[in-house]
Amino acid sequence: QVQLVESGGGLVQAGGSLRLSCVVSGHTFNTNTMGWFRQAPGKEREFVAAITWLGGTEYYADSVKGRFIISRVYAENTLYLQMFILKPEDPALYYCAAGRGSLRTFLSPQSADYWGQGTQVTVST
Repeated sequence: QVQLVESGGGLVQAGGSLRLSCVVSGHTFNTNTMGWFRQAPGKEREFVAAITWLGGTEYYADSVKGRFIISRVYAENTLYLQMFILKPEDPALYYCAAGRGSLRTFLSPQSADYWGQGTQVTVST
């Protein structure tokens, strides 16, 4: 089992920045890829960004490319999502996720094996 605990969500003005954190514990050797998904009210959960846990290869959704940066501190078992230039379409419940599959297969919520509880991001205009 892998446990994921997110933090860092909150209220920020449009154009502002926010950093989300996700602490990973448990059987992390089962994890190849980690990432972030988000879900706004009335919408499906969507992929945001992913990174391979060991190699650090990144991948982003087009909607956040150039504005968000995913990273991990392997020694601290922590995953981050640095969000810049937040837009009115970014508010959602952001979930940390982990999976045994490759980066390419991590684009769908069905590919994640473990989930955090979510942290809310709100953008004011």
